[in-house]
Amino acid sequence: MKENILNLRNELRGKLNPFRYEHTISVSFTSAALAMCYGVDLDKAELAGLLHDCAKHYRDEEIIKKCARESISLTDDERKAPAVLHAKYGAWLAEHKYKIKDEDVINAIRWHTTGRPKMSLLEKIVFTADYIEPRRDRAEDLSFVRPMAFKDLDECVYRILKGTLEYLEGKGSFVDSMSQQAYAYYKQVHDEKKGEQE
Repeated sequence: MKENILNLRNELRGKLNPFRYEHTISVSFTSAALAMCYGVDLDKAELAGLLHDCAKHYRDEEIIKKCARESISLTDDERKAPAVLHAKYGAWLAEHKYKIKDEDVINAIRWHTTGRPKMSLLEKIVFTADYIEPRRDRAEDLSFVRPMAFKDLDECVYRILKGTLEYLEGKGSFVDSMSQQAYAYYKQVHDEKKGEQE
């Protein structure tokens, strides 16, 4: 697998713009760091982080056409929020182009943008790494959520979803229903944990 990761890095370097490639490498290494913290397979975490944005070099319209060509069904929500589509098409690319057979890795790529209720540990790791990696600097809560990621992953996922939804709603952007479902689930986890502490 390690040789495969090095080959994939070289291939992605030629496809992604320099900024996206740097982000990709950072997410890959941050995923590996979180995997060390939570006892998850390092190779899986590094691989999922590496391929999480493998479809990002396509424009939204191109992804919609490619999904139609490959009979990948799109929901109305996904069509209204096309920025999330690179995750769905990226999961397809990981499996069919890059020959990844591990369902855990494919699912981590699939859900890294919207999240979903009851994410696996690897899914939560890649979702979180995408938000906290060192190249990210726009979110106001980074200094708060970065250390939290290594202490309480569920709480970190809740905070990321909460901040993302507030940001999108503040801009008047459409919010994908899967993100709303993920937020509702992790808010419940947050509230239950808070109730136990009181």
